Amino acid sequence: MRLLMCPPLYYAIEYEINPWMSRSRQSDSRLADEQWRALYQLLQDRLGVDVALVEPRPGLPDLVFTANGGLVWENKFIVSNFRHEVRRGEAAHFENWFAARGYEIFHLPEQIFFEGEGDLLMCGDLFFAGYRIRSDIVSHQKVAEIIEREVLSLELINDWFYHLDTCFCPLGSNQAIYYPGAFDGGAMKVLEDHVGTLIPIGEEEALRFACNAIVAEKNIVMNGGCPKIRAQLESMGFSVFETPLSEFIKAGGSAKCLVLKIPHAE
Repeated sequence: MRLLMCPPLYYAIEYEINPWMSRSRQSDSRLADEQWRALYQLLQDRLGVDVALVEPRPGLPDLVFTANGGLVWENKFIVSNFRHEVRRGEAAHFENWFAARGYEIFHLPEQIFFEGEGDLLMCGDLFFAGYRIRSDIVSHQKVAEIIEREVLSLELINDWFYHLDTCFCPLGSNQAIYYPGAFDGGAMKVLEDHVGTLIPIGEEEALRFACNAIVAEKNIVMNGGCPKIRAQLESMGFSVFETPLSEFIKAGGSAKCLVLKIPHAE
């Protein structure tokens, strides 16, 4: 596994584009830096994950949430079209990073919103994609054409879980944890029909971003304070590593939001 991260040098709550964000509840920059570095060191030093870095930029406080920058598949990079104007400056920064490393760059039509790996995750051999709150359902067909794979659409109905990676976490082949309260009935049926082992989590741990976890083979990295799902995952043979990410939850993100999966293509 290889992941892309961005140091939180300019991270702050500068606007409000989801229910978690409040400019009156500001993040602590020192603590955010400590939490980010602890996650980085856990991934790279303890778990042996290859972590690349994209340089932070002033005026782009959410650049730290690299999962939203786009989607990488083989040697292709599909650049995100952010729904909110305050985040659109991030797209060119990610595009330049991948272009400089030889990736083939793809753009969706400007009027179609798509927020990268935040809304598109692979479970086994299948791609699942969230829509309505941030990404448009029509983006799924465009992405499917570029990566030449089927993409299964899931409607998200809870503004607190605005990206798919906040409420759905593939664990490996045909296994996933998820928060049922984030999906409509049609999405629930798609999940039940295509994922063999679906493990629901309760609202309390969902709101602690238990689903926004990083899975590296049999290791799972998540925000602290989710004992029920931790015990269940450990009973399934996973090693769970908890690391506090309170300052990023203030912006509506946790472990998975802070990383973008990339292949070894350099």
